[in-house]
Amino acid sequence: MADEKDIEKEVENELKEEEKAEALAETEELNREAVNFEPMQVMPVVAIKGLVMLPGMLVHFDLHQDEAVSAINAAMKEGRPVLVITQRDSTVNQIRIDDLYGMGTISVVKQIIKMPGNLVRVLTQGIKRGRLVNFTRTVPYLEARVAEPYETTSDALSLPEQKAMVRGLKDILEEYIKLDDRLGKEITAQLMNCDSLDMLLNQISISLPMSTTARQKILEAVDINERFEAIAVTITNEIEVIKIKKDLQGKVKDKVDKNQKDYIMREQMKVIREELGEKNALDDAEEFLKTLETLEASQFIKDKIKKEIDRYKNVAASQAEGVVSRTYIETLLSLPWDRMSKDDLNLEKAKKTLDDDHYGLEKVKDRILEFLAVRALNMKGQAPIICLVGPPGTGKTSIARSVATALNKKYVRICLGGVRDEAEIRGHRKTYIGAMPGRIIEGLKEAGTKNPLMLLDEIDKVSSDYKGDTSSALLEVLDPEQNKHFNDHYIDMPVDLSEVFFICTANTTKTIPRPLLDRMELIEVSSYTDNEKLHIAKDFLYPKQLEKNGLTKKELKISAPAMKLMISGYTREAGVRNLERRFGEIARKAARKILEAEQAGQEAEVIKVTDKNLPDYLGKIKYHDLKANSKADVGIVRGLAWTAVGGDTLQIEVNTMPGKGELILTGSLGDVMKESARIALSFVRSLSRKMGLKDDFFHKNCIHVHVPEGATPKDGPSAGITMATAIYSAVSHKKVRADVAMTGEISLRGNVMEIGGLKEKLLAAKKAGIKVVLIPKDNEADLSEISEEITDGMEIVPVSKMEQVLERAIL
Repeated sequence: MADEKDIEKEVENELKEEEKAEALAETEELNREAVNFEPMQVMPVVAIKGLVMLPGMLVHFDLHQDEAVSAINAAMKEGRPVLVITQRDSTVNQIRIDDLYGMGTISVVKQIIKMPGNLVRVLTQGIKRGRLVNFTRTVPYLEARVAEPYETTSDALSLPEQKAMVRGLKDILEEYIKLDDRLGKEITAQLMNCDSLDMLLNQISISLPMSTTARQKILEAVDINERFEAIAVTITNEIEVIKIKKDLQGKVKDKVDKNQKDYIMREQMKVIREELGEKNALDDAEEFLKTLETLEASQFIKDKIKKEIDRYKNVAASQAEGVVSRTYIETLLSLPWDRMSKDDLNLEKAKKTLDDDHYGLEKVKDRILEFLAVRALNMKGQAPIICLVGPPGTGKTSIARSVATALNKKYVRICLGGVRDEAEIRGHRKTYIGAMPGRIIEGLKEAGTKNPLMLLDEIDKVSSDYKGDTSSALLEVLDPEQNKHFNDHYIDMPVDLSEVFFICTANTTKTIPRPLLDRMELIEVSSYTDNEKLHIAKDFLYPKQLEKNGLTKKELKISAPAMKLMISGYTREAGVRNLERRFGEIARKAARKILEAEQAGQEAEVIKVTDKNLPDYLGKIKYHDLKANSKADVGIVRGLAWTAVGGDTLQIEVNTMPGKGELILTGSLGDVMKESARIALSFVRSLSRKMGLKDDFFHKNCIHVHVPEGATPKDGPSAGITMATAIYSAVSHKKVRADVAMTGEISLRGNVMEIGGLKEKLLAAKKAGIKVVLIPKDNEADLSEISEEITDGMEIVPVSKMEQVLERAIL
């Protein structure tokens, strides 16, 4: 009975113990809930750099810091575990809790070996994860409270989930092993034969090379699902990195192989060419490449030239193709693609330069100074395209050179007179034998800068034939919207002409096509007056010819009256070209006299040229101004005309005679002038009843209109009112005032219409001594641009109807 009671007591005690254990476990679990389910313990802490310790790993590492060595010694001495934890920043020596990752590995120290240089090598084995809570002391070594996190294992998963994870890991691992064979066959076989999810995860995290960050992430994954995901993502990322790395390595290898191959082949070609005596091609190519490096051009242009040089390397220098290629490359390298000269924007200096070189030409000078002002305010402004239109010898060509000097620009002159081939402008395609660039590109090459002043001389004298239209080729050159990308056939690359200052010259606009004329800013350069010619002669022509013929003003003196006589009696022109020749003629004869005197041993006298002895040097007077008639006459009217050499007076004579009503026209009249005569006759016939003429007067009488100097061709509509006045005077037998001259086109209704060349015509009237000049009313605004020197002493009467003309002209 006693035994039974004892047994019952023992059973009862055991039940109580179990109940206590269960209650204790329950309490402990509740406590764990309060402290994040993690039991705590205190242990030394060893911080390592660049390495992550995982549970199950057997690792040795070196320590040299005193506190880490002290921690290891204490753990070894007391048989305690240590927390091996990784530093966030390997450069930090004074460690705080923030400098360490939150999760480490509780490890056992297996071995300590002292090495030279106060170095200690430690062998440790990871046991389980440990979470760093806080330091309990830091001297003489780090010691901390460490919590053991609760890790979930594969037991928390169903069997199918475990198998799926294992297969997934093995598939990823298999792809990784194909790309990277650093694991070795034994470890690979061990991993591929492992069927336990927990073991496979641990083995992979230990065996595979990973970054510190990736391994730390796996260490911190206490849940098996998180750990699986971290490992799978890490391996997948590593697979992508390896693929990209291999791809890059392949490209680099291919490039290196190609470069090596090119080098070997190039060396072989070099030897072959040396044997054939063709070494110069490569030398030239190297020179071209050196020049290309210093060339001021865009990258696009440089790449194109580089391509041509590479092509030239593969062509023998002695072959025809090599010569063509060489010439083409030399042309490309000599062009000023982006090289510019700096403009001189000093207005005062530019004005002085222009005034010193030329007298008059105020419109041209003002336009140049306006351009300078705009360029000073806006450096991106377009260069103007100016066309100077005027008679020969008025300084159009020479003013362009002065403008270039004033602006500090390079000067290039291109004469277009007689040019009829489009290739002269655009060049020939380089595939043709003897191909060369056009004149525009040659001009840029000559200038050496992309912003020169380019003079297109005699643009009105270009022509066309079956080879192309030169004027049409000039459209692109002179269009500011197109010339930024001018395409020369030879160069075959866009060339920027927008910075080129174009000045064109022409004697007339009649022969310039309208589209081309529309692209240029026209400035009219009119004839010089006698007074302007006298100034030019004194200040420019006389000193120039003295210097040219080796004389001084002390040796040859020409008086002002002699100069005036030279202007009026020995030249008949709008400009001063022939006047300069007369000065040269006098200077040459003076030089001969001086030299003859010196050779005869006599003292040379000062040669003085006056209006009295001028014929001794220039011969008899060649030109006499046609003065106004001394008395009024019937059927004779003085008209005014414009010619290529300036203005002139034109005397129109009309006679009536019995006949069959014919209109006879003589004096080399052009079609337009003949039409004007018929219109004038029709207008006068409309006035026959007012004049009291019989109805059959114009049927029974012939009218003969003659313009003297029959050898000189004459044309234009501006003699219309002159012929109408002469016909009216002839048929009415009324006299016309001798001191009246007129110019104007006539309509059938008797309206007086606008004409051109008014300044030259008034100048001619002034020379002829005309007192009254009748001009169209529409030309009245032009009088403001004509100097008082010309109009002084003349009465200029604007008229709009033929009746007003007859009222002032007929006595």
